[in-house]
Amino acid sequence: MSKKTRPRVYNRAGERVPVQDKTWYAVHASGEATERVIEVFVYGEIGGWGITANQFVQDLRAMDDGVSPVIAAFNSIGGDLFDGLAMHNALSRLGERCTGRVDALAASAASVAVCGAHRVVIASNAMLMIHNPWTYAAGDAEDFRKVADVLDQTMEAIIAAYKAKAPDIDEVELRRLVANETWLTANEAVALGLADEVGDGVTVKACVGQGAVLQRYQHAPAELLAQLDEPPEPDPEPDDPPLTPPVVDSTKLALMITQRCAESGISNLIEPLLSSTKLESEAIVQAGLTRAKAVNDLCVAARLPEFSAEYVAAGLDVAAVRARLFDKIVGSGKGFEIDNSLPLDDDPALKVQAKKIDQPSIWSARQAAQTGKSQPASGVRR
Repeated sequence: MSKKTRPRVYNRAGERVPVQDKTWYAVHASGEATERVIEVFVYGEIGGWGITANQFVQDLRAMDDGVSPVIAAFNSIGGDLFDGLAMHNALSRLGERCTGRVDALAASAASVAVCGAHRVVIASNAMLMIHNPWTYAAGDAEDFRKVADVLDQTMEAIIAAYKAKAPDIDEVELRRLVANETWLTANEAVALGLADEVGDGVTVKACVGQGAVLQRYQHAPAELLAQLDEPPEPDPEPDDPPLTPPVVDSTKLALMITQRCAESGISNLIEPLLSSTKLESEAIVQAGLTRAKAVNDLCVAARLPEFSAEYVAAGLDVAAVRARLFDKIVGSGKGFEIDNSLPLDDDPALKVQAKKIDQPSIWSARQAAQTGKSQPASGVRR
């Protein structure tokens, strides 16, 4: 009897959610006990906005029996470099029984992760992208000097990861390719030693709905970007003749939106949903409700709930909202995070803000000069 376990999928908060079709992350094992194969699908962003290394390692450890072959399939635009390095090391520890598979795209941190596999098979129509690490930071000149040092160190970590997979690669050439953001075809990846075999081409959407993020890169191939504009493939039509379209009960659909939003605690999204769905059909309303809940959860997780109504009214999908929230967080200049993602070409430059005038200190200094007595200062900034 075949032994199977259900895939595990997590949202950003680490909560387990039901598995849907076209999931962006899944781990499952199938086959008889003597022919068991463990498959890991990383279809999406790596890091805080997608699958973290912690979840990846925990799920893999729960499935791994120490003897079964492991296939790690990637279709990812990349993300957090440190998570990518942790995935790389987790796959490397599996040794010869681990195969990495590039189904469509392994870019940035995903290219680092997949190179941890003992053997890498890249589909004939897939690509591997390598480039310099990128980050954002805030602080004074000394802070930025430290950030530059960290970026130099992470660059060495990237080079080491690629050389572990391709020990005979020319390091000078490798550094040139990384610095130039190089998109490698399947044959080019094999020639460099970053992949071992060209596999059969498969039809997989280039970046699983993350087109806005893919456009961050400076040299993304035109054919990949063109796929973002392709309309979704229609479901197969049945042999039966088409039925007369049902009459839409707008009042019923509006009531459905009102009730479901109230139950989900998103009553503020009733008007945006009425606008974006236009009450065209029950299927569109149901999809809109599901999307609105996911968009609201993302905005709350990013501590930007005020944007949920705007994004729902615009009909944005989860991937587009995730990219916009990321841009807003980066643009705020808060925090420090090493990432392999690049800013959009039209991103506004970060503004250098001058320090506020410390009026209490100025007043105290003047009083001390006049009276010859020191006065206590307040509000001192470092």
